[in-house]
Amino acid sequence: MKKSFSIVSAVVILLGVGMIGLAGAQDDDGPMSDLRFVVVRDYNGKPVRNAAVVLHPVSRKGKQARGGLELKTDGEGRTNIDGIPYGPLRVQVLAPGFQTFGEDYQIDKPELEITVKLKRPGGQYSVYENHGDAKKADDKKPAEQKPQ
Repeated sequence: MKKSFSIVSAVVILLGVGMIGLAGAQDDDGPMSDLRFVVVRDYNGKPVRNAAVVLHPVSRKGKQARGGLELKTDGEGRTNIDGIPYGPLRVQVLAPGFQTFGEDYQIDKPELEITVKLKRPGGQYSVYENHGDAKKADDKKPAEQKPQ
């Protein structure tokens, strides 16, 4: 019985030391922010559930770092994450039936709520359609002169 008690005690102590080390490592990285996201429809303000909120760290020069973190919104269009370091952060939001949203934010507060309003997809651009600014080919031809 003493042997199992000492193994359990050792595991508990190691876990405790590991947690303290993790907390200390966060303090060394500088200030952290707790982010809250709300994703809604642009046209009526209703929540968008199961939207993917993708976070990418960005360098001071504006270059996106490799990797990223994906969160999913709940039934109320909300998701959150704690412990994001201060600095630039690129946020992308993807949801079926909506335009992809993307914007860079400067994270500089202990708590920040970001509301994203997703728009419906726009129409497709086609070279085969008249877009109002192009003249018809017939309009470019010189008028025929009648003999006199």
